[in-house]
Amino acid sequence: MAPRDMPSAAVLEAFVEAVGRPIWSARIAAIEARGAVGPRSLRAAQQRHALELAIERLRGQPGRAPNLFERRVAMLAAATVREFGRLGRPGRRRLREALGRAMVGENSLVPVFHLMRTAALQRSRGFEVAFAGLQEDAPFDLLLTRDGQHAEVACETVSAEEGRDLHRVAWLRLADRIDPDLQTWLAAHPGRYLLKMTLPQGLRDASLAGLHERICLMLSGERRAEHDEAAVLRLDPLLVAAAQADELGLLSSLRDQFGPEAHLSVTAAGRGVFVMAARAGRENAVAAAVRRRMNAMVPARLTGKRPGILAMFIEDTDRVEWRGLRERLELEGEARQFLTHPEARRVVVAVTCASRLELFGVGEPDGAPGGELRFRNPAHPHAKAPALAAAVASSM
Repeated sequence: MAPRDMPSAAVLEAFVEAVGRPIWSARIAAIEARGAVGPRSLRAAQQRHALELAIERLRGQPGRAPNLFERRVAMLAAATVREFGRLGRPGRRRLREALGRAMVGENSLVPVFHLMRTAALQRSRGFEVAFAGLQEDAPFDLLLTRDGQHAEVACETVSAEEGRDLHRVAWLRLADRIDPDLQTWLAAHPGRYLLKMTLPQGLRDASLAGLHERICLMLSGERRAEHDEAAVLRLDPLLVAAAQADELGLLSSLRDQFGPEAHLSVTAAGRGVFVMAARAGRENAVAAAVRRRMNAMVPARLTGKRPGILAMFIEDTDRVEWRGLRERLELEGEARQFLTHPEARRVVVAVTCASRLELFGVGEPDGAPGGELRFRNPAHPHAKAPALAAAVASSM
C-alpha cells in the first residue's frame, strides 16, 4: 500500500471520532505522562505508540508537509475510516471496540492497522476481501475470494518479548529507576565503571525491584562481584578509547563487544560514567514464540472449512533483530516446522510474517521483500490452486 494522496484533515478527525474523542485525548495525555517515569521509558513509549503520536502531530499541524512515515500512518487511518463507513452496525461496533482496546495500557493501534494493511495488500493482489470477523463475528478476520476460490485469514500480533527472558521494557524501567542512585554513587566514586550482569532467570517487571535493590546493596557494600541462581554481577573498570568516550561511540563499542541481544545503559555524572550491560541466561527465542502462538491459533481462529492463512505481525523488534530473524532463517524454520504438525497440515495453507518495518513501507534490506515473509504449506490440498497463488506462494 504505497502512499499516494495525503488523506485530508477531516479523515483524521473521523478516525479520532471512531475511537471516541475523550478516549483519544486521555490516551495521548497518558503517553506524554510517561516522561515522569524517566527518559528511557519515555522514548520506549514514544516508539511503541508512534502511530497514535503521528496522527496527533498531523492533527495539530495540518499545514506541515508530512514525512513518509506519517503519510503511511495517515493512509492506514484513512483505510480504517473507510471500512468503518462500509461496515454494518455490528461491524462498526466491533471495530470501535477494537480501537478502544488499542487505547488501553501497553496496547497500541498496531493490531487494527495490521488488519487494514493485510486487507489492502490482498486487494492489491486481485482478491475480494470481506471483513468477516468484524461484520459476522467469524473467528477469522478476513475472507478472501478470487475466481470462485475462498481463503480465511487470521491476523495476529505477537510481541517479541514473549521470546525473551530479559524483557526490554523492564530493562528500560530498571535503568530509569536506578539512574539517580548511580549518579549519587558516581559523585562519591568518580571514574568509569562497567557492571556486567548475567540473569539466568531473566528480567520482568515483577523482578525489577529486587534487582534494583541488589545492585544498590552491592555498590553500597563496595563489593565487586556476587552471584546466585538469579543473577551474576561483576563490577569492572570501564576501558574505552578516547574516540569512544561519548555515549554514542561507547554504546556502539559495547554493542560490538556484547552482541545484539545484550541490554545496555549508560549513566553519566560529571566526568564519571557507569555502564550496565546485561544478558539473559539463554539466547532469545522469538521465532519459537511465534510458532507457539500459531499452534494456539489453529483451533481457535480457523474453521477448517476453507484454506487458512495465518498473517503474523511480530511486534517489539528493531531493525537489527528483525533482519537477523530473517537472515538466519529462524522464522522460516519455525513456520515450516509448524506446517508439518497434524493440526496445521490440512488447515493452514500459508503463514505470513511482517513487522513495523513492512507496515511503514521500509524496503530491503531491513524490510522483507514484497512487504512480508510468506511460507506455503506444500501438503495442503489447495497449496497449488492458481487463484490463491498470489496470497500463498512462498516468498523465499
